[in-house]
Amino acid sequence: MTATPLAALAGWDLPLLRGSVGTLDVVAERLLPWRYRLDDLGRRLGDADCWSGPAGTAAEAALVELSSATAAVTGALTGALEDLHGLAGAAAAAQELAEQARVVAASASIGLDDGGRVTGVPSSHPAMSPDQVADVAAASRAGVSAAAAAEDAFAAAARAGECARAAAGPLAALGAVALPGPVPFADLVARLPATALPVAPAGGAPQTVATWWSALTVAQQEAAITTEPGAIGALDGLPGWARDQANRANVRAALQHLPPGSDGHRTALAVQAVLTAVEAAGSVAQLLQFDPAEDLVALSVGDVDTAAAVGVLVPGIETTPAGDLGGLVGDARDVAAAAAVAAPGLAVATIAWLGYRTPRWSTAWQPVDALRGGRALDRALDGFAAARSASPALVRAAPPRTTVLAHSYGTVVTGVAARAPGQLAADAVVLLGSPGVPAGDAEDLEAEEVYGAWSPTDPVSWLDWFGDTPSDPGFGDVDLPTDVTQWHTQYYDRDRPTLAAIGEVVAGTRPHG
Repeated sequence: MTATPLAALAGWDLPLLRGSVGTLDVVAERLLPWRYRLDDLGRRLGDADCWSGPAGTAAEAALVELSSATAAVTGALTGALEDLHGLAGAAAAAQELAEQARVVAASASIGLDDGGRVTGVPSSHPAMSPDQVADVAAASRAGVSAAAAAEDAFAAAARAGECARAAAGPLAALGAVALPGPVPFADLVARLPATALPVAPAGGAPQTVATWWSALTVAQQEAAITTEPGAIGALDGLPGWARDQANRANVRAALQHLPPGSDGHRTALAVQAVLTAVEAAGSVAQLLQFDPAEDLVALSVGDVDTAAAVGVLVPGIETTPAGDLGGLVGDARDVAAAAAVAAPGLAVATIAWLGYRTPRWSTAWQPVDALRGGRALDRALDGFAAARSASPALVRAAPPRTTVLAHSYGTVVTGVAARAPGQLAADAVVLLGSPGVPAGDAEDLEAEEVYGAWSPTDPVSWLDWFGDTPSDPGFGDVDLPTDVTQWHTQYYDRDRPTLAAIGEVVAGTRPHG
């Protein structure tokens, strides 16, 4: 390969090169959030009732195609930009060294051709005076220095060429190098690689899962939901919409394949009935967890992906999806309504969380179920937070205010969750009718705000079976109002004062301290 002439190196337009690389940086930075807006629009279009049929299906497919193309271009640009920055740096070094070689040569009145070879260096002879000999020696040294700088300039130029060729690789795969001018969209789509089926990171930390999901294209996300609904529906760290789609497919499969009358089939029937009821009432429902084998369900009233306030209801003993999901979701709806009264216009989502198998009366005195449930609750809370923080489409909004609403044995589960490694991912904790909190006192629950409600007519709330409770004067929580006649199962009752106070806590309007 012929080297670039030295004079040409000195004349390279570096401001233009740096400006072009900087522009591509900005383009790559803007493409990712734009792609996420496309993804969100595609999902909304797919869920919309106002536009269906062939035209709606074609529009949704076009958005998926556009998102996939955007993801491919973003990936190609990101892959090329590191080499383009290397190109700019090497080109700057080549130009500086070329100019240095020319200046050194000119200062000694010697020549330097485009190949970096020194010409016109005088030779010494015996008749020269000492001053003339010194001048010849200085010119010779200058020639050596100029030649060395020229050699380094050519080496830097060679590195710039290597970077340019490496940067062209990812872009050439999309036809962005070979074709002059803009690449036609149809040509770009034709060059897109086939959608690779992603492998779900089973057992990964919620933040790892969230990062993995956000890096997938919308086509890959849809493929993962379709091919691995069981794995996707169970992954803490995914957005609510994705888990909802996967888990609804899991419910349909359970209704079709599990024997009628089996525990799993009854759970699936209960979940389907509650989903239908919530949506018939005009609310958004998201099925965030469905595991019929372990009898675990989590169902939200409201959109957890966009809510400004999220409440997580953790129930106590003898609570099962088949028998009690409807009642727990009813409590969640009442809490959401109370929060809306406390802060009109606030986007609220409340989650009926049966993510652990609650104990029976005969085993309620044992902490085994709380140990399992606490770990699961801690992970679930981490997952809700990670899903919101990892999505570029959502990070511009403030993170949601998250409140754990624990009742009875659920307060024991919450205490165990607070003792798990890392900070509890909740802004507030509400303890209702607690039989004791193994974490210690309110300060040990790791939330900025801790509230409690108990009643003299609720013996569970002051027996201290598992540790101190809000009924203890030194526990350190903020009391929520109750009636003197309020019993253990009445904290969410509409005619009791506790519900309105809970709504204020979820909304963040109730004074604390």
